[in-house]
Amino acid sequence: MHHRPSRRTVLTAAATASAALATGIPTAAAQEASLSVADKRQIRTLIERMSLEEKVGQLFVMRVYGSSATDPAPADVAANQSEIGVSNADELIAKYHLGGIIYFAWAHNTQNPHQIVDLSNGIQRAGLSHGTPIPLLISTDQEQGAVARIGAPATLFAGAMSLGAGGSADDARTAARIIGTELAAMGINQNYSPVSDVNINPANPVIGVRSFGADPEAVAALAAAQVRGYQGAGIAATAKHFPGHGDTGTDSHFALPIITHTLEQGRSVDAPPFQAAIAAGIDSIMTAHILVPALDDSGDPATLSYPILTGILREQLGYNGVVVTDSLGMAGVRAKYGDDRVPVLALKAGADQLLNPPLLDVAYQGVLDAVKSGELAEKRIDLSLTRILGLKFRKGLFRDPFVTHAGVDRGVGTPSHLATADRITDHGITLVTNSNGLLPFPRRSHWQLLVVGADPAAPSGTGGPPTTVLARALTDLGHPAQALSTGTAPSRALIDQAVAAAHGKDAVVVGTYNVTAATQGQVALVTALVDSGVPVIQVAVRNPYDIAHLPPVAASLATYGWTDVSLRAVARVIAGETYPVGRLPVAVPRADDPAAALYPIGYGLRY
Repeated sequence: MHHRPSRRTVLTAAATASAALATGIPTAAAQEASLSVADKRQIRTLIERMSLEEKVGQLFVMRVYGSSATDPAPADVAANQSEIGVSNADELIAKYHLGGIIYFAWAHNTQNPHQIVDLSNGIQRAGLSHGTPIPLLISTDQEQGAVARIGAPATLFAGAMSLGAGGSADDARTAARIIGTELAAMGINQNYSPVSDVNINPANPVIGVRSFGADPEAVAALAAAQVRGYQGAGIAATAKHFPGHGDTGTDSHFALPIITHTLEQGRSVDAPPFQAAIAAGIDSIMTAHILVPALDDSGDPATLSYPILTGILREQLGYNGVVVTDSLGMAGVRAKYGDDRVPVLALKAGADQLLNPPLLDVAYQGVLDAVKSGELAEKRIDLSLTRILGLKFRKGLFRDPFVTHAGVDRGVGTPSHLATADRITDHGITLVTNSNGLLPFPRRSHWQLLVVGADPAAPSGTGGPPTTVLARALTDLGHPAQALSTGTAPSRALIDQAVAAAHGKDAVVVGTYNVTAATQGQVALVTALVDSGVPVIQVAVRNPYDIAHLPPVAASLATYGWTDVSLRAVARVIAGETYPVGRLPVAVPRADDPAAALYPIGYGLRY
């Protein structure tokens, strides 16, 4: 059985981070001190040399289609020309003097580690070849679990809520160090992670398992640990989404959420993880497109709020690092103002990096016009530019922004990294029910199994489908398993097929995915299998709240993710190869009374 640090260890780490902040750790001063006198002089010289157009371009971080900086596929050239008026990344950087590029799988940026190396090097060559030579911050959202832009053969971990269930700050730091090491080897120097939102709303459609959990102190400890892990590997970490996106029932990609927390709730629930990240020396903080009337009653989202970004984040929390907006293409930030005004208002609020505007030419020109009209002082642009360039100096980009294929061979997806990912993921698997001690399967037994359930696509585009992966893992552990995909909304015919396939099996494993009162198909599937008399083992492969909506089953486990690493881990627990040590990092509310907990935070059974 793996050793699992006690809850006291986690809370002690959180208290240490909070105490460090309270005693005035000068994060901004520490960041400034990490720059040499020569670095500071070079930053001033660079800014003096730059044109206004170059300065404004450095504030933008933009998407671009293609696996190559100069020779993308024809379809990617067409997409670039349609959306941003250029053919490739090299032309984009030359035209707008961009400060950063963000990688997405759907933009074909992240096909494999060696391709990413070549793309990253091509982007850096462009940055050093056009106008004032400045390397780029290359970023992505490699949170792991539900959000991962880079797949195998890079190392994949379970997501944040799995780490929350494991409760180990050491595991969180180790995972981030490995992720950061591999990103750095591929030329990615800024990760938009860790998610530092406290997910206290089970109906949250956009955060959920991306959060470490619902306990602010535990989330703070794990967020701070990941900051240290990422930045110890030489890349910039990004705590998101300030001032806290954990208590919303609305997805800010599609609408503008309203957080109704009081000032006290903000201080006690939402702020601690960001305070801990700041105390840990966080390089960048990402804003949230949310309304928080208690903090700013103007009707502006936090991304555009001076009282929130400057009054609270800069002045009250003492943060002077880089502030990056969430994507400016999201509906939550575009609801009130035009695309030319949003970046201007974000800068006036206190942001530095302007992420992925829907229309770059409109956003870029909007900022230029605001400076030329005097609405934005050029000194204000220089302030953000100083922060951004300082971050690039601290990450060593002015010394050498390039990476090598040999570095990928040495450091990406190594056997050691993959074994560590398996070990850490084991720690998060949570056993919620186990009637009559059904699990683990008896030693030296060979149970005949059926695996049914939902098959959501792999976030990274590699691995899956979940029923097949789980069946294969159980088979490899000596328990022959048949897979039958029944989806998230199984029809009556599929349910009948599953019941027929279960006949004669020793047990059925059902993978459920975000079951609610509205997802009657999955409830009907589990009910029919329970009624068949075959023991049912239910595995919640995303949110852990599913069990509240289901009939009693023989055993129930939570994985907090449906990627291969989580499914292999739950197979080991079912088969008794490892023992469950995870504890719920969120409460599971009763279906008939959501204010009451069916299973509280910290609940988890053992063998």
